Parts: sequence; C-alpha cells; structure tokens
Amino acid sequence: MRVRIFLHRLSRISILGLSLLPCTGSFSQSPRAQRTNVPKMWNDAAMSTLEVPLANPSDSPKQAPASYYYRIPVRPIYKQYAVYAPGREPAGYMEWLKQQEPVLLWSDTAHKPKLETETDWIKAGEIVFSAPIFSEAGDQGVVALADVRTPAWYEKSGMPISRDGILPYLHYVIREKGKVELGSFSCAMCHSRVMPDGSVIKGAQGNFPLERAEKFSPRPQPPLPLIRAFNHALYSVPWLHPDPIAWVDDMSADQILDLLQTIPPGVVSRHRATPIDPVQVPDLIGVRDRHYLDRTGLQQHHSAVDLMRYAALNQGADALASFDGFIFVDLPSFKELPDPADPVRVNGRYSDEQLYALTLYIYSLKPPPNPNKFDAAAARGHKIFQRERCSACHTPPLYTNNKLTPADGFKVPADHRAKYDILPISVGTDPGLTLKTRRGTGYYKVPSLKGVWYRSMFGHSGWCATLEDWLDPARLDDDYIPTGFKPYGAKTYAVEGHPF
Repeated sequence: MRVRIFLHRLSRISILGLSLLPCTGSFSQSPRAQRTNVPKMWNDAAMSTLEVPLANPSDSPKQAPASYYYRIPVRPIYKQYAVYAPGREPAGYMEWLKQQEPVLLWSDTAHKPKLETETDWIKAGEIVFSAPIFSEAGDQGVVALADVRTPAWYEKSGMPISRDGILPYLHYVIREKGKVELGSFSCAMCHSRVMPDGSVIKGAQGNFPLERAEKFSPRPQPPLPLIRAFNHALYSVPWLHPDPIAWVDDMSADQILDLLQTIPPGVVSRHRATPIDPVQVPDLIGVRDRHYLDRTGLQQHHSAVDLMRYAALNQGADALASFDGFIFVDLPSFKELPDPADPVRVNGRYSDEQLYALTLYIYSLKPPPNPNKFDAAAARGHKIFQRERCSACHTPPLYTNNKLTPADGFKVPADHRAKYDILPISVGTDPGLTLKTRRGTGYYKVPSLKGVWYRSMFGHSGWCATLEDWLDPARLDDDYIPTGFKPYGAKTYAVEGHPF
C-alpha cells in the first residue's frame, strides 16, 4: 500500500526447497478427479511459530487470531483486461471496455472456476496471481488511470512494456458496466518481469518501477503530514531508539520522494522494511525448494500451507499483527484491530481455496530457457566455483544450502541452533535490513543462484545491478559507486561483505 491508496483510505477514516513436504490434499490422475481437501490455513498454533523471531524477540508479531481472520470477507475476483501503453492500444479499446458486462470469476459463494484436476487448480491459481487487491476508478489508487494513459509517465519512470505494448503489472477491471477501473497490487505487479526483448516472465523478480511511478504521476502529491504518517505506518520500529524511520519527520515531501528515487526496479521499499534498507524483489520460480522465505529468512517454509500463509500475510494480513502493541493498520493510534468486516481498513482476504490454488500455480512455474550455453569459459568458471568453495553454501542442484547466516552484531540465541538451520559464520553484508526493520531476524538466508541470468540488483538490498558488479572486488572500496541501490545522499558507498 503506497501513499495514494493510504491517502484515499485515510480520507475515509483509515489507512486503509529439494521437494518440500507434500501439499496437504491430494489429486487423482483421472481427468475427473474429486476435489482436494483444502487445508485450513490460518491456524493459531501454526501462526504463532511460523516466523523466525525478530532480532528483538519480545517485539515479534502476534498475528490476529483465526476467529478474527475468518470473519474478514473474501475478496471477489473479476475478469481482468490488458493495460496498453499509449500509442499501442487497439482502436476503440476503452469504449469497448465500457460496454463489457462485469464477469465475476471467483467469489466465496456461487462463482468458482472448475476445480477438479491439478491442471484446473493451477489455472485457477493464475487467476489469483493476477487478481488486484485494489481496483480504483479516476485518480484514486497507487497507480491510476491518469498515470497509465499519460505518455510522459512511461518515459520519465522508465516503465517497461511488453513487445505487444502491454503493461503486464496492472490490469483493467470491470465491476460495474460503463466503469473502467485500474487494478493494482496483485502478485503479478511485483512478480512479473519484462525482459529486454519484450518477453514477460511470470513469477520472476519483477521490475515494475514502483517508487518512480509514484514520483512521476501527473496527479498532485498528498499533503506532507499524510506522507509522514504513511511512512510511520509502514516502516516504524517503535522498540528501537531512535526509531529508524524518525528522519521522515525532518524531511520535506520532495526530499522523501527523492529518497525513494534511490530504489531501482527490482528492489522495493516494502512494508516492514524501510526506504533506507529496501528489499530485493524475490524470484518465485523455484520457491517450492526454499526452506526460508524473505531475505531475512523471516518465514519457515515446509509445505504448501506455509506458502499459503505467506501469501495471506503479504497481501494484507500482517498489517493486522501486533508488534508488542503496535498495529500499523490502526492509524493514528496503532493500538486496536479494526472491525474485520470494514472494507476500507481491512480490504478483504483470499479464501483458503484461492490461496491453495495460488500456491499450486507458483509451485508449477518454470524458468525460461537459458540462452547462456555451458562453453569453455563456463567450464573455467565451474572450476573457480569449486575451488573457492562457493558450493559449500550455494550447493547444487538448488545452489543454496537452505540455511540462515547470522548478521554481524547479532548473537545467535542458544535455542535457535536446534530450531533452525544456521551457518556458524557471517559473510559480513550490511546488517541494517535484519537488525533495524520489522523484518529483521538477525539472519539472512543463503540465496539460490538459480536464475541469476534473468535477474538483477544483487545483494539483499540490490546494490549491484548485475552479477558482474557483485563479483567486482572494487565494490568493497569506500569510493565505489553502486550500480543498483545507493543510500540517499551518498555519493559513493562500499558494498561490504562476501568478499572474493
């Protein structure tokens, strides 16, 4: 949720692995299989141990109880339509959209897709993947109709578009005939990648330039007090003194927007992180084999139901968690849970059925064909990889050992060694994300190296735009100029840790 949605909702009195354990439920191989038993995802006991404790464990989140969560209404999913860049839209397209009847694809009552075979479930999961959380008409929302229909917005923000002229991160939605809305904050918004040739990889590390899209919107910016309040809601760590987001109270609106421009596509200042410790957007392809989710290893991942929980949390449910009494959805008091049926403050949830389908779709994702062949140079690189013992942490075939590595300055609690898979060494990377944010566990997970050829912005905060930059010893020097994320106001910045 970004500033514009925040303002819109506040104006209405609110802010708004190797194969893992088998999926819960089973499928017959026959074309007319019986429906699977969908796991009840939000379980109080499981939710209490799902996340690795924060570096300051007393402030670890306590999730809303299941009795509250299941009272939140399920979001209906409507048919989505492609968003074309100016000059690429078919003639009469917008008028045609206005003539379309609303098509309800999935609700918690009568409307559901066919869910009989595993193929059916995966197709249904793709519907959930592209379904927007927010659908707004006019000038409302994080990204609005005024933005996607303004040529300068594309040019100034560096907005990637597909070879067909489509903006794959967003969709038009028809919930009322004659009213075209722009849908945003689907899974696809952050996990679609437009490649240099205009092809689109679904589920990959996305490259939607979120912060730049906001800065170059033709709409007026919200008032400064609301921008500051928004930043506190998403990023405050009230148990740290000073609060790492306290600087926002001394900045102008333009300075805050300029700060956000330091964050390149492929990196995001997501909730529970901060704009000074942003997060590299993860690649979801191959996530089935990952034992920890988030750069800080925040959530354990042992089965499909765990990914269902992760999706629910990251599509709004963790805004309801209490961080030792701090509940960020409850602005300005940050103390109380809102009415679960309040459509403005809580904004609905996915059903367990939808989350299960989404998980099966994500698990089904395959990487695109790798154009880089294993030639003589690659063979020499393989020898170096083995000689330097890279495989000790980036172990084939997953190219990760699925362990956590402690950050400098974090003392591993004695009981953690029995609960989690922990390396006894630190690689010395910047500890800010894992010690000074609400995602901070004191650890970073060992990332997989699979798919690095189509990814970018390396390091957990995306300092290096390419793998070649990450492997450049010069990045350790104080006069280094990062090719990816560079902290606001810094002319040079040493990207420390993991030396070669």
